[in-house]
Amino acid sequence: MRQIVLDTETTGLNPRSGDRVIEVGCVELINRRLTGNNFHRYINPERDSEEGALAVHGLTTEFLSDKPKFAEIAAELRDYISGAEVIIHNAPFDVGFLDAEFARLDIPRFADHVAKITDTLVQAKEMHPGKRNSLDSLCDRYGISNAHRALHGALLDAELLAEVYLAMTRGQNSLTIDLAIAETVSVVGDAAATLPIAEIMVLEATADELAEHEALLDRLDKEAKGTCVWRTPAN
Repeated sequence: MRQIVLDTETTGLNPRSGDRVIEVGCVELINRRLTGNNFHRYINPERDSEEGALAVHGLTTEFLSDKPKFAEIAAELRDYISGAEVIIHNAPFDVGFLDAEFARLDIPRFADHVAKITDTLVQAKEMHPGKRNSLDSLCDRYGISNAHRALHGALLDAELLAEVYLAMTRGQNSLTIDLAIAETVSVVGDAAATLPIAEIMVLEATADELAEHEALLDRLDKEAKGTCVWRTPAN
């Protein structure tokens, strides 16, 4: 089973307004094991990054000026992902940008090249309803260190997401074994003990924190020239 964990960095939030992909990072899993066969490319978008995006990834126009254009790496990327299950956190964002890049080159959309697209954000929301499910939050939840992550980077985020995905889905491997063991264990009377449920603590945001959050979303809306992804209603 070949799986590819993928992440991108972009010049902004909206491919429809001309924002471009500037970095693609992928790590390969075969039978749930990292192979080290990674794909990582910086890309010259032929435009500047928006201020908000630059603050996230730190990839300047000067740094990207001598990097290949997307057309030069498109075939290599397609070959790398071909036929694999591709795992992405908030897949509509990354796939939307890659579809826009492919469309500029008259290449079929991203989904046509892969076996399946798995969105770990959707999985996380189903597993942890009502909780924060950003990549950083999931790293904290599953005990995965991201202390070295000062800025977002496509390859680094793909590596972190691979660890998160394996932690999220670890129980799927042992399900059959657990069922087999359960069938051999006999429980006499009420011998099975019930563990107490720990008290759930809920920390609500303060009024100042909510105001700062709304102000940030307003700035992102302005930079995206529309509604940013964090204002999109959950399905």
